[in-house]
Amino acid sequence: MSHSNSVLALRAAALSCIAGLGLQSHAQSAPPDIATLTASEAAQRLCAGSLTSEQLVSAYLSQARAKPQLNAFITLDEAGALKAARAADTARKRGGPCKPLAGVPVVIKDNIHVQGLPATTGTPALKGFVPSTDAPVVAKLRAAGAIVLGKTHMHELAFGVTGYNPAFQSGPEVGVRNAYDATRIAGGSSSGNGAALGARMAPAALGTDTGGSVRIPCAFNGCAALRPTVGRYSQQGIAPVSHTRDTAGPMALSVADLVLLDGAIAGGAPLVPAELKRVRLGVVPAFFANLDADTKAATDAALAKLRAAGVTLVDVEMPKLMELNGAAGFPIAFYEAHDDMVAYLAKYRTGVDIRQLAAAAASPDVKGAFEGLVIPRKLPAPNGVVDAKPAYDNAIAKARPALQKLYRDTFKANRLDALVFPTVTRVALAATPEASSPKNFGALIQNTDPAGNAGIPGLQLPSGLGATSGLPIGLEFDGPAGSDRKLLALGLAVEGVLGRLPAPTK
Repeated sequence: MSHSNSVLALRAAALSCIAGLGLQSHAQSAPPDIATLTASEAAQRLCAGSLTSEQLVSAYLSQARAKPQLNAFITLDEAGALKAARAADTARKRGGPCKPLAGVPVVIKDNIHVQGLPATTGTPALKGFVPSTDAPVVAKLRAAGAIVLGKTHMHELAFGVTGYNPAFQSGPEVGVRNAYDATRIAGGSSSGNGAALGARMAPAALGTDTGGSVRIPCAFNGCAALRPTVGRYSQQGIAPVSHTRDTAGPMALSVADLVLLDGAIAGGAPLVPAELKRVRLGVVPAFFANLDADTKAATDAALAKLRAAGVTLVDVEMPKLMELNGAAGFPIAFYEAHDDMVAYLAKYRTGVDIRQLAAAAASPDVKGAFEGLVIPRKLPAPNGVVDAKPAYDNAIAKARPALQKLYRDTFKANRLDALVFPTVTRVALAATPEASSPKNFGALIQNTDPAGNAGIPGLQLPSGLGATSGLPIGLEFDGPAGSDRKLLALGLAVEGVLGRLPAPTK
C-alpha cells in the first residue's frame, strides 16, 4: 500500500470510528419515550448507560410543567431533582454496582415527609410546615437511589377519595384532575400520584392508603398500586388518618415497578410470575354489586381472559362481609383521626393544633367531617350524631377481629390465593363538589374499604378502558395478611395476560 493510500485508509478508519462514537453518543442522548417507559425499564437503561438520569428527570419535569390543569403537584422540586440526577450520573460513571433505583425519579404524596420540602397534607394550615428529615419509607427509596421530583396533590388531609380539593391549584379548575379526561376526578386520596402516573409526569410514586387511597386513583388513571399488609411499612413521618388502618403504598406503571419499590422499602427476594394454572381466585357477589356498564363489561372480559389463561375462579360467599366492614370502618377512622392527628401535629412541631387545622380547611366535606365528627368525637346516626367511643370500642374488640377471621377462613376453606373484583364500581365521576358527597364516598370505597379495615394486602391493576367512557377501569386482588410478595408475583402473571393501558392521547 502506498503512503497516500495508507493515509486515506487511516483517515477512513478514523472517520468511521468518529461516526460510530457519534452514533453511540446520539443513542445515549435520544430523549426517552416516557409514554411507554416504566420505572424498572428506566433503572435498567440508567445502569447500562444508554440513558442519563438528567435526561430522564428533565423529560418528566417538562411533562409536569406541560399539564398544570391536572393540579397534580403541590411542590415540583426542579432544582433539587436535577441536582440529584447529575449526582446520580456522576456516580454511575465512576463504575461499581448500580443501586436498584439509581437515578429513577419518583413522586411523593404530600402527607409523607421529604426533608426540605413542604408537607402540607393538602391543607392550608400546614403550607409552611417543612420536615427536617425524610419519612423512613422515603429514606429507603433514596437509599436505593431514587430521586424525588416533587410532592403531589391529594384529597385534603387524606379524608376523601376524589381529590376535589380547592387548595393549592396550579391550573384554572378546582381539584386534581384525571389524566385521561380532565373534566373527571383523579380519585383519592393519593390523587396527584394517580394523575402524575397516568399523564406520564413520573414513572413511580409513593402514596398512602386507609380505605382505598392508592388503589382508587390508580383504578381511575390506569396505573398499578399495592396496599401492603398493615405494618409492612413504617408509618413514621406520615400525617395519619388511623393507625389501625393506614399504610404507605407504592404506585407505578407496571407490577415490576411495584416489586422494585416494595423491595426497596421492605426487602424480599426477586420474584418470578406466578403459574396461573395453579392460581385459585375467589369471586364474592358483594364486590360485584352496583357496577356501571363499562366496569361490568371490562371486569367480565378480564375474568374471561384469566380463566382462558388457566386461572381457577371459585364462587365464594362471605356472609356479613359488608355488615362487619361497616361496623369497623367509620368508627375506627373517625375516632382514631382525632388522637392520631393531635399526636402528629405535636410530635413534628408543626406549630398548628387540630382546631386551627380544621378552621383553615379548604374542602367543605373535610371541614365538615373534622368540625362535626372528628373533633367532637361523634359519628353520624339516623337522627343526627352519637358518641363515637362505644362504636369504636366495638369495632376494635369485635367487628374488626370478626372481619379478619372471615377473610382468614374464606382464604383457607377455599384454598384461595386471592379474591378478585373490580377495584371501584364505576368509572371516574365528573369533577364537581358533588363528587365528594357522602353518598358518592360510600359508593367509591365499596370494594376497597374491606381490605383496609382487615389490614390485608390489596393489588390494583388496570383491566381496560371503558367501551363507552374511554376511561380506565381497575381490577383488584386481595390476599391473606402477609402475602404481599405472593400477591405481586400473581400481579406479574396477570399483567402478562391483561397488558398495560396506553398513555392518554390528549
